[in-house]
Amino acid sequence: MRSTSILPILVWLLPTGAVLAQTTPPTASLTTLTVEKIMRDPAQWIGSAPSNVGWSEDGKRIYFNWNPEKARRDSLYTVAPGGGAIRKVSLADQRALPTTNGEYDQQYARKVYEKDGDIFLLELKSGKTRRVTRTTERETDPAFALQGKLISYTRASNLYTWDPATGETTQRTDFRRGNKPGSGTSDKSDKFLRAQQLALFDVIRQRDQDQKARQRLQKAVARLSPKAIWLGTNTLENLQLSPNGRFVTYRLAQEPSAEKVAIVPSFVTASGFTEDLSTRTKVGAPQTAYELGIYDIGRDTTFVLGYRELKGLDEQPAYRKEYTLRAKAPVAADSAKNASAKKKDKPATELRRVVPYGPYWSDNGQHAFLVIRSSDNKDRWIVSLDPATQKIGLLDRQRDEAWINGPGIGYGAGSVGWLDNQRVWFQSEESGYSHLYTVDVASSQKKALTSGNFEVQKVQLSRDKKLWYLTANKTHPGEQHFYRMPVNGGALTQITTMPGASEVTMSPDEKTLAVRYSYTNKPWELYVMPNKPGAKARQITNSLTEEFKSYPWRDPEVIAIKARDGADVYARLYRPAKAEAQGPAVIFVHGAGYLQNAHKWWSQYSREYMFHNLLVDKGYTVLDIDYRGSAGYGQAVRTGIYRYMGGKDLTDQVDGAKLLAEKYGVSPQRIGIYGGSYGGFITLMAMFTQPEVFKAGAALRSVTDWAHYNHGYTDNILNEPYNDSIAYARSSPIYYADGLKGALLMCHGMVDTNVHFQDIVRLSQRLIELHKENWELAVYPVEDHGFVEPASWTDEYKRILKLFETNLRPGAAVSGSGGN
Repeated sequence: MRSTSILPILVWLLPTGAVLAQTTPPTASLTTLTVEKIMRDPAQWIGSAPSNVGWSEDGKRIYFNWNPEKARRDSLYTVAPGGGAIRKVSLADQRALPTTNGEYDQQYARKVYEKDGDIFLLELKSGKTRRVTRTTERETDPAFALQGKLISYTRASNLYTWDPATGETTQRTDFRRGNKPGSGTSDKSDKFLRAQQLALFDVIRQRDQDQKARQRLQKAVARLSPKAIWLGTNTLENLQLSPNGRFVTYRLAQEPSAEKVAIVPSFVTASGFTEDLSTRTKVGAPQTAYELGIYDIGRDTTFVLGYRELKGLDEQPAYRKEYTLRAKAPVAADSAKNASAKKKDKPATELRRVVPYGPYWSDNGQHAFLVIRSSDNKDRWIVSLDPATQKIGLLDRQRDEAWINGPGIGYGAGSVGWLDNQRVWFQSEESGYSHLYTVDVASSQKKALTSGNFEVQKVQLSRDKKLWYLTANKTHPGEQHFYRMPVNGGALTQITTMPGASEVTMSPDEKTLAVRYSYTNKPWELYVMPNKPGAKARQITNSLTEEFKSYPWRDPEVIAIKARDGADVYARLYRPAKAEAQGPAVIFVHGAGYLQNAHKWWSQYSREYMFHNLLVDKGYTVLDIDYRGSAGYGQAVRTGIYRYMGGKDLTDQVDGAKLLAEKYGVSPQRIGIYGGSYGGFITLMAMFTQPEVFKAGAALRSVTDWAHYNHGYTDNILNEPYNDSIAYARSSPIYYADGLKGALLMCHGMVDTNVHFQDIVRLSQRLIELHKENWELAVYPVEDHGFVEPASWTDEYKRILKLFETNLRPGAAVSGSGGN
């Protein structure tokens, strides 16, 4: 059982003070917002929020990362859940703590974990720790084996076990890189010469016989050691010993042959020379191929699992039919000949490649299951596994013609486990929202434990397996609360009640909650409360500076926009206290695509939130939309951008602009738009394809051509560029640049290893060739995708503010200028 009561990531400390003083020296009040003020280092003038919250194994201490001293980085702090002083943890005490990785035994009596490349065993009742390994090599992936009798771990791509009773260490596998000696084809001339030597010379013949005798003896002795398994060029992953000790399972990863990798030049360097940063391939490049291997120790043989029996493995994506229909029909005179040739040369059914995860073993060791995902990410199967026969049996299949994802599902195995020795639990978007399910491995009977138009975003099974603990947005898409539910389903009992979001970490005895809580205009703080419905939460940290608290930060209204297709699209609305008639407005587009920002907790876009307060102070109305593709609203919204980025995600912005004009008194001629990353992409699409709607736009670190972005993100939404060129052509701003009429500002970091600087350079050249004049590009030589330096943030947002002040104020010209 993987650790659920874990400590936060440990950090190096500055000199330690015994007890934290939470008082802040008085500072000047923040009466007027300026770009220079709000873009300062947040840790220095706002305060540092607590993060990475965890419990000690005995439940007597809460640990968290924090930075109330305004140091260069966070440090580790601790407090008793019942109250008392918050103390910084010394480096010596830090070294004695267990780390975040680890696994409990079935009784939650012991925990095994890795620390500094060695393995440790912790007895929870006594608090005593035993060192399992002390080597110069790194040991990883500790686990309990043989029903808790042994500790298993990986060293140098091989599996070892350690017996706590005897202290004996046993090597269980012998994986070797490369090919087995003698497995290649020998040249015929070599064989001829060897035979000739043996026939001509007695001494050579006798020595050859002696060598063969030694090899037979070595082979007999080797039977006592693990079988040598040659990996070739494969990489080994996820080594596991089955509960009965008979099987070792592992995943083989075959990296593609060397592909061309994009280079990002770094111009401002310590050496004074331009240095090249090797980044990534582009979408459509060959990807790693995976197989599940099984080593049957009893039979001393290995197998690679086959998947031909998987239902739908040969099912091709629906979008390909569009290209089939577009193909030209055969000429009438040749139709019969072509039809005959097609029938004769009909290709074999194409089976998609898959990625296996697991196996996951039941507590009694009698059953195992795998999670298998298709490489095109349109299918996820959960299957039972019998390693003795290499047979799999279908337990659940989720298919999405767009792509599989969602809370608790993700892009890997997702949140899965054993409810008991007969039922597997998992999350699925089968209903349109991510919910919790179980399936019986014997009968394949599936049951939904939760349902409704909300998302289950996090799941944890109680230690006694009688209750579920869930985080969900059941009360409102923009709120997250903590719930409990009977193990076999039923009513959800809400535990947390403070409006906003509560990130909960339970104590080991599950009686107390450490809660990281925030609201729209209140950054994250740490609270403690009993694990009871309606219990009062007690605030532990007070992180904010007096300067930050002196300004009346707005609580924007969360509204629902009725989109043109009837969907409800949520947004944050910021309005001036006394809005001028036909005044200006700005629409902000969040990044990442699959991210939620129109919610009721502190935004990860804190700088943008403060900038919106500044804009409202200046008389602007601001709208921040969770457009199609955003997180928090279920499968239909999540996949609403499939094969057309710049489709519904853009029309949601246009519908938002229409609402501003019709309901909130905004001039339809004075609406601007801005955003970064995906938000920058949408800004470009808005300025190029909706020039009558948006007067000015600021596109920051923008994707301009999706064929140049990475594979993992882009392939899910647009498929491969060589298979779905239509999707790329209609989704890439560079193809629409001729439509620019309003004023466009583009900002980009020159060492951006995510959205490469090349992207914006290519678009700039396109604008030059199109003779566009109403655009400018601001470059930031030392910034990656996420800006770090306050000076860069300040320069960027001063330019954005100037763009809007120049083009959206009543005195600005209504029509665009400088374009063709």
